[in-house]
Amino acid sequence: MRLLRGLLGALLWVVAALLGLVGFVLCVTVILLPAGIPLLGVARRLLTSAVRLMLPQALAHPIREPKRMTEDAIGDAAKKAKKFAHKQRKRLA
Repeated sequence: MRLLRGLLGALLWVVAALLGLVGFVLCVTVILLPAGIPLLGVARRLLTSAVRLMLPQALAHPIREPKRMTEDAIGDAAKKAKKFAHKQRKRLA
């Protein structure tokens, strides 16, 4: 699945780059400027989608991940606190 997402992202990236190039050429010709600007916007959105497809889920959707990371951090902190308390009890005994 990850390989398929990467290939799809790469293909979308190439399409976005070509669309951006066409949009840039249209913007250079002043008469076709109204057609070039929206085309550059579409290319930008396609490029963003391509990058999201190639990134891991945690980086592609950072808003959805803090809950998982927070739960992991709380679990790690609890383990460290137990270990520290155990060492302190041993030292005092």
